[in-house]
Amino acid sequence: MLSRRKASSGISPALSRFGLWGHHVPRHCLSDWRAGPSLREAPFGACAHRKALGGETGSDRGSSMALGMKWLLRGWKELLPGLTARGLQQQYRYRCHHGPPHRAKRLVLSQLFQPLNLREDSVVGLESKSDDLTCKSQRLMIQAGLIYPSSPGCYYYMPYTVRAMEKLVKVIDQEMQAIGGQKLNMPSLSSAELWRTSGRWDLMGKELFRLADRHSKEYCLGPTHEETIADLIASQGNLSYKQLPLLLYQITRKFRDEPKPRFGLLRSREFYMKDMYTFDTCEEAARQTYSLVCEAYCNVFNSLGFRFVKVQADTGSIGGSMSHEFQVPAGIGEDRLVICSNCSFSANVETINPDQTDCPVCKGKLAETKGIEVGHTFYLGTKYSSVFNVTFHTAQNKPVLAEMGCYGLGITRILAASLEVLSTEDSIHWPTLIAPYQVCLIPPKKGSREEMGAVLMDNLYDSMIEAVPQIKGDAVLDDRTHLTIGKRLKDANRLGYPYVVIAGKKVFDDPPEFEVWNQNTGEIMFLTKEGIIELLSKVQVL
Repeated sequence: MLSRRKASSGISPALSRFGLWGHHVPRHCLSDWRAGPSLREAPFGACAHRKALGGETGSDRGSSMALGMKWLLRGWKELLPGLTARGLQQQYRYRCHHGPPHRAKRLVLSQLFQPLNLREDSVVGLESKSDDLTCKSQRLMIQAGLIYPSSPGCYYYMPYTVRAMEKLVKVIDQEMQAIGGQKLNMPSLSSAELWRTSGRWDLMGKELFRLADRHSKEYCLGPTHEETIADLIASQGNLSYKQLPLLLYQITRKFRDEPKPRFGLLRSREFYMKDMYTFDTCEEAARQTYSLVCEAYCNVFNSLGFRFVKVQADTGSIGGSMSHEFQVPAGIGEDRLVICSNCSFSANVETINPDQTDCPVCKGKLAETKGIEVGHTFYLGTKYSSVFNVTFHTAQNKPVLAEMGCYGLGITRILAASLEVLSTEDSIHWPTLIAPYQVCLIPPKKGSREEMGAVLMDNLYDSMIEAVPQIKGDAVLDDRTHLTIGKRLKDANRLGYPYVVIAGKKVFDDPPEFEVWNQNTGEIMFLTKEGIIELLSKVQVL
């Protein structure tokens, strides 16, 4: 259909490499274009756009259309002698309403379900529904429409947030599987019988969400799964020492009946967590596995690019003989930490004498700070394996209790904590690796003098996807051209794209240059299409 339309319009196939279809302006046309201001402004300005479509611009419609066609034809006459004013107008109309043929489907913002609660009148109503916006990450996520409050401590996770979470899960999966972790999924409903067997049904108190089925059988919504995994492994009965170490993990929703949920995703009643459970033949092997998992946790946080600290911690209700927390230092943190500047000692204050001011290792001064707990590791020994009879058979075929460990990472808490420490007061900065989308392209406003720059922006998008395949699905075109570039840039800042590309006045330079914002560093660059492609080719995309 398109080929017939081209033929009837007198358009040569060569046009697919240029201007209206290929989006490239011939170099000899650029020379004339740069030399004559009237020529430069007419073909690519909003005025010429309306004239080319036969619209009025305050003067006689017929003369406006003729003038627009004159300027649009002027640069193409020598290249395409068969091109007529009528043919050009038909192709330009088609380009404006349908886009070039055979192009890849573009990801446009107007088609994404992303409520942009960025206007002050929208945020006022949300504040009352979401309790109090008591921390930066909570306020930014609600204002940007990344989360939406459902009930106290529970949130809808909008598509942008789910994308970031899925990318974080990929990072964690890579590290867990690199050390031999195997992924499984356990029931969220956990039998009260299991928890009574371990003694934690009463120990956990009101923190457990408890319920009973129609047969009066009691359950809880699992905040953690030590009892469940121990029961599973014990049921196998024929575990061999050759199968150990065994590292099993899941990434699922967890539930905790918080007395006062606050800080958005930092302390909620329903959340996502990665919990791993390990089984070893002896204490020495279990401690080696413990160190291996802790190293993998460090790799996860290092890849995300924000500061964290591993501290000695209390074993709490989970139990065991050794425990460490992975903390993100932040003023909003609820944990008090002490860190020695002279050595590597660091601890949660719960584990030391409250009157102690000197480091127990080197006697150096301890500095106190606050932190957000994003990970926790426990060496459990035989605490659960002895209760549930989790055994393996030795080379002599004798049953021996397995040494256990458990390791948690707060998925949704990591997301919120990263925004808490990386973002500014009015702009979200994601860790680049897990940003929902890597780049946002902002074409000119409809009706502006730079409107024809949208053609070059479309070409940039298509060329970018073709040259950097991994960016496909991670590039968004903000097609809300009824809004100014400034308003869309403000929205882009609040949503946290690592890179924002703007088609401004310099797209009419020779060669065309786009304005590129690196949101995480604040750097502004002017790059050609080739420069942008080179920049994005270096971005790691999950």
